Amino acid sequence: MSTIARLYEALGSDAVLTAPEDLSVYAYDAYSQERLPLAVVLPRDARDVADVVRIAYECGEPIVPRGAGTGLCGGAVPVEGGIVISFARMNRVLALDARNRRARVQPGVINLELSKAAAPFGLFFGPDPSSQKISTLGGNTGTNAGGPHALSYGSMTNHVLGVEYVRTDGSLSYAALDGAGYDLTGVLVGSEGTLGVITAIDVRLLRLPRSTRVCVAAFGDVEAASAAVSAIVGAGLLPTALEIMDKLIVSAVEAHYHAGYPTDAGAVLLVEIAGYPDDAESGERTIAQIARECGALSWRAAAGAAEREALWASRKGAAGSLGRIAPNYYIQDATVPRTRLPQALQRVDEIARAHKLPVGNVFHAGDGNLHPLLIFDRRERAQVDAVASAGKAILEACIALGGTISGEHGIGYEKRETLPLVFSPDDLAAMARLRDVFDPKRLFNPEKIFPSGAVCGEVRNPAQTQSQRQTLAAGGAWL
Repeated sequence: MSTIARLYEALGSDAVLTAPEDLSVYAYDAYSQERLPLAVVLPRDARDVADVVRIAYECGEPIVPRGAGTGLCGGAVPVEGGIVISFARMNRVLALDARNRRARVQPGVINLELSKAAAPFGLFFGPDPSSQKISTLGGNTGTNAGGPHALSYGSMTNHVLGVEYVRTDGSLSYAALDGAGYDLTGVLVGSEGTLGVITAIDVRLLRLPRSTRVCVAAFGDVEAASAAVSAIVGAGLLPTALEIMDKLIVSAVEAHYHAGYPTDAGAVLLVEIAGYPDDAESGERTIAQIARECGALSWRAAAGAAEREALWASRKGAAGSLGRIAPNYYIQDATVPRTRLPQALQRVDEIARAHKLPVGNVFHAGDGNLHPLLIFDRRERAQVDAVASAGKAILEACIALGGTISGEHGIGYEKRETLPLVFSPDDLAAMARLRDVFDPKRLFNPEKIFPSGAVCGEVRNPAQTQSQRQTLAAGGAWL
């Protein structure tokens, strides 16, 4: 019996897609490297997922888990074909324990929907990537997503208490932080579907703050705004968010959202302070004073909830607003020590100018997570080549400053060839051995994270591959 026939028998025809027009929808994610899978399945529960994994493994077919397809590194692209498991139907909050501040969710639950479900109990979910209105908790777990509030609340690894997952033989296993033995939960978070297929996630919930203040400080340039961030954190203060947008980004978001950002500033610093009312008020006064000492040209606090929401909507919609400027953009995701932000931004600007590319900077300044957006037109081959070279140069510059190649987007397909820039062959061999323990045939999301062709003791030299350039030419890595 063929693989497709076995899938139909196990799940039913309404849960298995094989028509070319259906498969094409799942051939790419926000990175846009395109490859048609053999089939797409839409399981209803963990038992369905277990059946799919067992069939795929017995038939030697790759298995690619997929949430909403918002990943920016090609993590959900079926680069070797195989079976895509879409979690669109597994989108329920299975349990919400308000007393113990935890919830169990299926991987297809939209990030923001969990906070909406928890709000009547005075609770919310901490990690909030800019895609939180559409990205799923399964995808967030796979990439260890963070977001603007990671400075204070941390990323997914700080909020995942346990995971239920399917192993290669189709059996269900459970890993929990409070269980005995090795911390397999920590291993699975951030593994991008290469170690197993997650079918349920236990997460920690937080109490909604009594008071929240959102403020905007204008600066002459991003270097001054970055210096203010270092001064704020260096003073022992921990606001819930410290976000920076440069002049190009501010102009684009203000033209679209009209939230009141100062378009004449070289950069703006978005500050959120949350907690008890007295603490939030005193925190704002102290942070405003530090910002002024670092050269802030102005300081404005949002007048109420509507204005706070408008300022955040603008920030989280920054990337999409660039459609007003150019048809395509390529977003990087690198992290540097907070104190090295001014040097990193200077290098980003130098690299962009050397490649004759406009660049906009919008980033999680509080934890040094940069998101430079290189703006280009994929119809121009020279621009595609320039973007590919500039993107790699930015990663190398951040590593030279003591940083790394990913803050929250994961490695996926896009960055796998640059992993040797931060890890030695021995480090990568150790990771490969761990992967082989979970998945000896390497059918779980193949060709992701590790350099192509790498095995336990063999790692290719980092290089910009032709496939990456072709991806950019197809419009890759834009939202």
